[in-house]
Amino acid sequence: MADPVALVALALDATIGWPDRLYARVGHPVGAFARFLNLAERRGNSPARREGVRRGLGVLTMVVLIALTGGVAWWFDRESHILFGRWSWIASAVLAWPALAQRSLYVHVRPVADALLRGDLPTARVMVARVVGRDTQRLDQAGVSRAAIETLAESFCDGIVAPLFWLLLFGLPGVWMYKAINTADSIIGHKEPRWRAFGWAAARIDDGANWIPARIAGALVCIAGAGGWAVMKRDARAHASPNAGWPEAAMAGALGVALAGPVAYDGVTQIKPWIGREGRAASPKDIVTSLQIYARACLLLWVIAGSVAWLA
Repeated sequence: MADPVALVALALDATIGWPDRLYARVGHPVGAFARFLNLAERRGNSPARREGVRRGLGVLTMVVLIALTGGVAWWFDRESHILFGRWSWIASAVLAWPALAQRSLYVHVRPVADALLRGDLPTARVMVARVVGRDTQRLDQAGVSRAAIETLAESFCDGIVAPLFWLLLFGLPGVWMYKAINTADSIIGHKEPRWRAFGWAAARIDDGANWIPARIAGALVCIAGAGGWAVMKRDARAHASPNAGWPEAAMAGALGVALAGPVAYDGVTQIKPWIGREGRAASPKDIVTSLQIYARACLLLWVIAGSVAWLA
């Protein structure tokens, strides 16, 4: 039996999360990625530079970020083996724990449902704005519900399945290199003119890093939700992202609701195709059900992590 690093990291995340007091004192490790990326973007993404130069500097930024992250994580892992010997796997689990987001995702989405269930739409809009990038000021109850469910499904991959996948595959360096890549995509990997060239590498690398985990996430949602396979197979590729559509379509099918569709960013409405187009409008109760499906899918990940440790 191998050391249960991933299983213990999942348990720490589910029971403790990343406490507010700890965040207030030391921040979060991804904050270091964000500071590096913002600095690199300011220095290398000047509009005065040619597009090809900006793209090349974006590639260089990603190479440096991934190499530094992997090297630091490898060093910490090696030092824990030297310091703690046979118990070093506990240190590895503690170091991997902040890379997971089971508890954080739940505690950010649940208040949206609670606000809607008590009829407080303005508060629900404020709460959902904390976890989505779209305009929320004019969303109705169905729009807020849809936004919460979509971010829960998509973040199930980015925040839990993918980090765990790379942790199981390559240990501590794997999980933190993934977090660096995913953070880069969220900060600079946009399609808008300002970031298109400089963030090209971040977006493409993130697509590759999430390709397998997204499909695993979709399958887990279907299993946990006892359905959704047909909608996932049909609509997963309707999403603009090559990966986000898999867990999102799986959740739409499992709930029997329609997700995606028209959405506004910075006052501009974008017409996106519906996922689960024959489904009904999402409701606050669907957020609650989606959280139940999410919790069961997370438990399936615990089973996978425990099985890998047992069989390895």
